[in-house]
Amino acid sequence: MSQTLTRAATGTAVAVLGAISVSHLLNDMLQSLLPAIYPLLKARYSLSFGQIGAVTLVNQLTASVLQPVVGHVTDRRPYPFSLPVGMAFSFAGLLLLAAAGSYGLLLCAVALVGVGSSIFHPESSRVARMASGGRHGLAQSVFQVGGNAGAALGPLLAALVVAPFGQGAVAWCALAALPGIFLLTYVGRWYGAQHRTRAAVRAAPAATLPRRQIGVALAVLMALMLSKFFYTASLSNYYTFYLIGRFHLPVRDAQYCLFVYLASFAAGTILGGPIGDRIGRKTVIWVSVLGVLPFTLALPHLGLAATVAATVPIGLLLASAFPAIVVYAQELVPGRVGTVAGLMFGLAFGLGGIGAAALGLLADAHGIETVFEICAFLPALGLLAWLLPDRK
Repeated sequence: MSQTLTRAATGTAVAVLGAISVSHLLNDMLQSLLPAIYPLLKARYSLSFGQIGAVTLVNQLTASVLQPVVGHVTDRRPYPFSLPVGMAFSFAGLLLLAAAGSYGLLLCAVALVGVGSSIFHPESSRVARMASGGRHGLAQSVFQVGGNAGAALGPLLAALVVAPFGQGAVAWCALAALPGIFLLTYVGRWYGAQHRTRAAVRAAPAATLPRRQIGVALAVLMALMLSKFFYTASLSNYYTFYLIGRFHLPVRDAQYCLFVYLASFAAGTILGGPIGDRIGRKTVIWVSVLGVLPFTLALPHLGLAATVAATVPIGLLLASAFPAIVVYAQELVPGRVGTVAGLMFGLAFGLGGIGAAALGLLADAHGIETVFEICAFLPALGLLAWLLPDRK
């Protein structure tokens, strides 16, 4: 009986891992629909770049501030069916976005979408770890590649559905949340049963580093995430405007170029986790953050074709960092999977929102090209990875 329980608790649950990854795809596809329709919203509401940044800030702050709280609460007591509830919040927010007739309602809509994301990410990251069978890096990559694939599909959805038919077509896109709610209900049932099973075989947390060393390591990870997510904020939110302004592309063509970057970002996600399982997460973090520097420095000086080509290695390298960072942080603080996941995902959303707002003000004051010239130096913060302790 004990061996049966152990296999049930530690075996890789492929169907659950697939379901949570597909759900992540749907969630982040709906999330990424927002920046993809910024040109449409900017024209309809006569928004400045600063106001565009404020929209992102509201969305990202609601998606970030609650995440560590959700993670901490669910570390103490699991709420398996919070997952479909989170997707339902996103569904409601997109319906409001489709009908919003004012800037105030627009901010309310993106706040609801952010709340849905804050509920979804900490618990879904925990489920991915529970379903990993011990291959935590691989499971985190599979989980996150779903999200980044969804983020890549958002601009395509905007180009094919919203751009031709207008803001009201967002309601049709929102229907993608319904299969997500169904899948997450299935995952919630598995999660509840698995939690009860694991109570009989749960191992004690592994020994940790000294508290001070853990604090330094977490501070370094936060600095690396600042570098990563400020730069990704420039591409995710303002790359289409950069292409339109510098190369005079139509909106739809600019959205297709954004898809190229986001697809590369999605592909890169699958690399960081399993490679980190083999060669160490510190090495992956070091290479992925610092290795992107030559491409970011070159990008503001390239022609159109070379600019689009440069975003491919930028996406691949930057994306490979995050699965390694999340699992590295969870190993630093064992027994706090939800809290750490909430902190990391929350910090990611929060830094993205703050970065988008700050870069929007910079674009208003000095032009969109200046944003990319300044952000090009951010990956140099990858040198701080040298301070991370080795975790074998």
